Amino acid sequence: MPKTLKDMRIKASEMAENARQDDIDYVLAERLGLTPSQYELKQDLELTDDQVKQVNKDVKKLAKGISPQYILGYAWFLGYKLKVARGVLIPRFETEELVEWALEHLQDNDVVLDLGTGSGNITVALAKEAEKKGLTGLKYYASDIADAPLLISEENFLTYGVDVTTRKANVLLGLGKFDLIISNPPYIKPSEKNVMDQSVLDNEPKEALFGGKDGLEFYRKFAKQVRDHLNSGGRFFLEFGFSEEDELKALFAKELPDFKIEFRKDMAGKPRMVYGEWQK
Repeated sequence: MPKTLKDMRIKASEMAENARQDDIDYVLAERLGLTPSQYELKQDLELTDDQVKQVNKDVKKLAKGISPQYILGYAWFLGYKLKVARGVLIPRFETEELVEWALEHLQDNDVVLDLGTGSGNITVALAKEAEKKGLTGLKYYASDIADAPLLISEENFLTYGVDVTTRKANVLLGLGKFDLIISNPPYIKPSEKNVMDQSVLDNEPKEALFGGKDGLEFYRKFAKQVRDHLNSGGRFFLEFGFSEEDELKALFAKELPDFKIEFRKDMAGKPRMVYGEWQK
């Protein structure tokens, strides 16, 4: 039986030969409570029998193609540990940049909607970071089209002591008015399946990934509904697929001519986020 981290790492790679090495290393490091640098430096660390048994269980799941975050039962987002489970989108690092941009525009007493909340990662990060900035009087709402994400998000809100009103809704229908709307909606085109990680396709909810035939179904509905759900001077922040900027520029120019629209690239230099402000 493997006794050192190095031995376990080798065995895990053999047991889950189709799994990415990064995923194996991530699960091992998280189970052992090691940072990435500690993980590399402590390859001679001796594992207990219980740790070996746990890692063996985890690796068997990796071998079946289960996502690391679903195996662990949590994901990290902007430094916050959030519960995730099947039926809930795993938070993406790119979305952290969307939250940081929204924070620049968040004001005291804003009424905020996290549209398509998933695990609640955006609301948790936004609320906790707003607290650090000393913002007050904020009211948070979170909506999703499915029940499973709402249940998970409510657990995460409770864990972090964030007071959030949750609603089941398809885009904005049936919701109230807000000062700021933020969303990482479904935007992947079916034609992009062939370049996606198989574990994403096998594990994560399709309704949180795919945005209709051209990936823009959500944005068309949003653009037609948003005026009825924003207060005067209201703002929105949306993530989108890197190939969709030109189409969204045309859509918003047509549907939202009275909005100030700004696009922004992510850290990888890809078009990823859009900000809109109602000039009313």
